[in-house]
Amino acid sequence: MGRLFEEHIIRTSKSLDGAWKFRADKQNVGESEKWYNGIPDSATVIVPSVWGMQDDLLFYDGAAWYEKEFHTDGGCLRFCFGAVMTEAKVWLDGIYLGSHYGGFCQFDFIVPDVSKGFHRLTVRADNSFDEHSIPQHYVDWHHHGGIPRSVTVEKLQGTCILSCRFDYNLTNDYENALCTVTLELYNAGEEIASPIRATLGDLVFYSDTVNVKSGCREVVTLPEFTIENPRLWDISKPELYTLSIETETDDLIDRIGFRHISVGKETVLLNGKKVEFRGVNRHEEHPDFGFAFPPELIKKDVDLILEMGCNAIRGSHYPNSKEFVDYLDMHGILFWSEIPIWGGGFSEEALADPIVIERGLDMHREMLKHYYNHPCIIMWGMHNEILTNTKPGLDISNCYYNYLKKNGGNRLVVYATNIPMDDICFEYCDVMCLNVYTGWYGKEMDSWADFVNEFVAKRDNELNSKGKPIIFSEFGGAALYGFHDNSDALWSEEYQAKLI
Repeated sequence: MGRLFEEHIIRTSKSLDGAWKFRADKQNVGESEKWYNGIPDSATVIVPSVWGMQDDLLFYDGAAWYEKEFHTDGGCLRFCFGAVMTEAKVWLDGIYLGSHYGGFCQFDFIVPDVSKGFHRLTVRADNSFDEHSIPQHYVDWHHHGGIPRSVTVEKLQGTCILSCRFDYNLTNDYENALCTVTLELYNAGEEIASPIRATLGDLVFYSDTVNVKSGCREVVTLPEFTIENPRLWDISKPELYTLSIETETDDLIDRIGFRHISVGKETVLLNGKKVEFRGVNRHEEHPDFGFAFPPELIKKDVDLILEMGCNAIRGSHYPNSKEFVDYLDMHGILFWSEIPIWGGGFSEEALADPIVIERGLDMHREMLKHYYNHPCIIMWGMHNEILTNTKPGLDISNCYYNYLKKNGGNRLVVYATNIPMDDICFEYCDVMCLNVYTGWYGKEMDSWADFVNEFVAKRDNELNSKGKPIIFSEFGGAALYGFHDNSDALWSEEYQAKLI
């Protein structure tokens, strides 16, 4: 769902975007009053959207209810949500389907034997905070609530492909790629041997049968195969392959690319060549639409970033939409994808909280599941500006780093720190990523060189990390649009340009 190409040709998919019934639940009485059987005194909103676009809910943190009536021919249905902020509970015709925590990744519910006719889908969205929340209350973006990405209902028949993970290892000379494909299958029909056909471009690399028990999910890894002389995905030439998995009743289509990312002395290497990063941090947020970022504005962002001469983007500070990452695959732009564990909102107690740690792991698992095949993603971001000068910061970094190195494929694992001289977690990263606002938050801009020399000396002599690459992941300063000052006053466009 939400891609720049068709994911399904055989499977029937219907968008549930558009007008939904809506009501904020400021007294938190919706569940006790059973609003899942029908929302009383509802208004109408458009999905995808966030409720902060309504004047009276701009700063509302809490629960709100959404309801959609739709028609179906019946059968086994899969309800897919691109994102719900931040915790979702879902009902179909008043019957509880389940819940999901985390606002930026896709989730789904499968319901067998739905009757033909009209049905009611109800969602309770809750963006409120407590001590276990990710993110915590203090963040550097507006914490929207709502359903900011698309909702679809799919009809599943027979053996179905729910997800696909494409793994490969390039030989040292890049002349061969040893590939494996792991599928998550679901059987919406009877238990029979189901033919399955898998292709990469024009190559049929698997054609055989699989057996999945009726009504069950199962993970199946197909036999390894080799691609000779693969066309490499690169900044200058982003080569993509179409990956297609088909059964007699279902299909799943994706795009993949072959590339190798690694670190050398003082540098990052893409396909064995040094990368000079020229990039920006990008929030997928708009003053008129919040997180429900329109596709045409996504393309405009990519066009502007290319016009600037950039080759890299950091998704600040959460997984960005699949449409956006598809554009980056197509245009050869490198991407750093992270989860919303952000900065000062996380105390030592929060970082040590087992619920927070596990929720963060779940968010990493989901990010890997839904974004793994994108060749543009070269970095998994564990967290941003947390207390990496403390033991809880060290422990959570150790936990996430080892998980992502084991499961994240050929990617660098990183985090951004704003306390580089006091940070004790640099052993748990592949690149040292520094958020330094010299010339904006303290110190004069001409002290940049002194800081660089001081930190490199610390890296080489104190941290035993000589040669580990360094990226300035955030720097610069703000300006008021149209404010000019010949003396380079703060907040002027002249000062901002001089600082950059």
